[in-house]
Formats: sequence, C-alpha cells, structure tokens
Amino acid sequence: MPSPAIRSLTLAEWGLLLLLSVLWGGSFIFAEVALDRIAPLTLTLVRVGLAALALFFYAVLTGQRFPRSWGVWGAFALLGLVNNALPFSLIFWGQLSITGGLAAIFNATTPFFTVVLAHFVTSDEKLSSAKIAGVVVGLLGVGVIIGPTALTGIASSVAASSAVLLAAFCYAVAGIFARRFHDLSPTVTATGQLAMSTLIMLPVALVLEPQSFTLPASAAVWAAVLALALLSTALAYVIYFRILRTAGATNVLLVTFLIPVSAIFLGYLMLGERLAVEHFAGMALIGLGLAAVDGRLFTRLTEIVRSRRKTL
Repeated sequence: MPSPAIRSLTLAEWGLLLLLSVLWGGSFIFAEVALDRIAPLTLTLVRVGLAALALFFYAVLTGQRFPRSWGVWGAFALLGLVNNALPFSLIFWGQLSITGGLAAIFNATTPFFTVVLAHFVTSDEKLSSAKIAGVVVGLLGVGVIIGPTALTGIASSVAASSAVLLAAFCYAVAGIFARRFHDLSPTVTATGQLAMSTLIMLPVALVLEPQSFTLPASAAVWAAVLALALLSTALAYVIYFRILRTAGATNVLLVTFLIPVSAIFLGYLMLGERLAVEHFAGMALIGLGLAAVDGRLFTRLTEIVRSRRKTL
C-alpha cells in the first residue's frame, strides 16, 4: 500500500494521538496491577478476548461487515500473532521483573526496528543518514538503561528488558504488515486481529497456565483488566488504525514519543513508581533518536537557521 504523504497533523489528529498515548501508556500500569493476581499468558488471553468481544458487538451495532475471504482472516491471524499475542505476552512477562514505566521506555524503540525493517521490505521507506543516526542514538539509550543492570549480573532484569525489546520488534513487523489492510475500516481490522489473537492464545494459556483459570475476585484487579481490555486495547486499536489510515505510519509513530511520559506519570500517580537517573538519561537518548528518525523537527530547525542567516 502506498504510504500517505507526510504532512502536519490536524488538530483532531493531534487530539487522537494524545489520547492514544494515554491509553497505551496506561496499559503498562493496568497490567502491573493485574499481574499481581493473573499470570502473563492468561492476562493476554483475557485482554484480547474481552476487547474482541466488545469490538464485535460495536461493529454489529454500527452495521459494519466483516470480510468472508479465508485469505483475509489468515492475514488477521498473522497480524494478531505479531501485534497482540506475542508482544502482549512478552511485555507482561517482562513486567514481572521491571516496572511499567521502564517497560514503556523500551517499547518506545519500536520505530528503530521499523525503519530498519522497512528499508529491506518496502520500496518507499528507505534508510537515510538521519534515520541511521537515530537508530544508533536510540540503541545507545537502550544500552544506558540496561548497562548497569547487566554489569551487576541481575539476569532476571536483563531477560525482562530483552523480552520487552523483542515485543517492540514484533510491533515493528506488525506495523509494516498492517499496511495491507488500508481498504478495511479501523474497527473491522482491530476486531479481526483481536479475534484471531484470542483463538491463538486460548490453547496456549490452557496448556501452559491451567492453574490461572481460577480468576481472582479482587475489584481492583478486575477494574485493571477491564481498563486494559476495553480502553487500552479495543478503543486504542480503533484510534490507531484510524490515524494509520488517514495520516500514515510516520505520523502515527509520533505516539512513541508520548507513551513513556504517560506511563511514567501514571505510574507515579497511581503506584508511586520512580525511575533512576540512568532511566531518564536513556529515555532522553531514545527521544533524540526518535526525533532523528522522524526527521521533521531537525528539518524545521534547519529551515529556521537558514532563514535567520538570510535576514542577517
């Protein structure tokens, strides 16, 4: 699918982008509460299952039609695997050892994987010197965050961080693959991938975590699960596919600047979480790398400098 032309976001799109950052930033906090009583794979199943059910009823009520082609549903299954089943499970497992705010920072590396993959598998999103520099700076930021932990030999934290980074790679693959669904409505695409994710996760959770199907009755845990499924998944994916469809992948990637900030702020307010100095330093490097990958901030600054030179 040809990418939409890179353009400035409208005020409405900026509003949706900010809302999406809060919804996805909150997912790390909701998950942290839910994981206190629910195992990672089971939480993934409950998250995608409830979200798929909610979106299915919404699609029916709004008169939307689902494709009947087995090929499309096969594509939904692949998208659900790399966009939901694998990354959700990896992130939830990682959050057993690291905080939601730190997981959100690692998740912000998705665009770095995306630009590298896109260079090899697309014809219209090739690497440039600015993108290469952005990837290098971003990976340096990841190294700053992981480095001290790795040197002290805390294997569980390193493994957890690596799991979240692998989830970010999955999101990058999914972002490129999802371009083929441009002719479907955002609700249909979101429902299709979540329904197939549910079918994938059901046998996995039953076999690997059978003890987890005695779900807790805690009101706080259930509130977190419902918020995770209905807000951070069902609603969030409809918004995501809408922005992707109208403004393009480059614009929707801007949300990765905002998710760690939302997650850290919500974690501080709701859970009293705090990050170390190296975490903020790493986040700053990742943000600088994202700015280089996006390119528009540096282009605008260059234009301002040139215009001022001409006036002197």
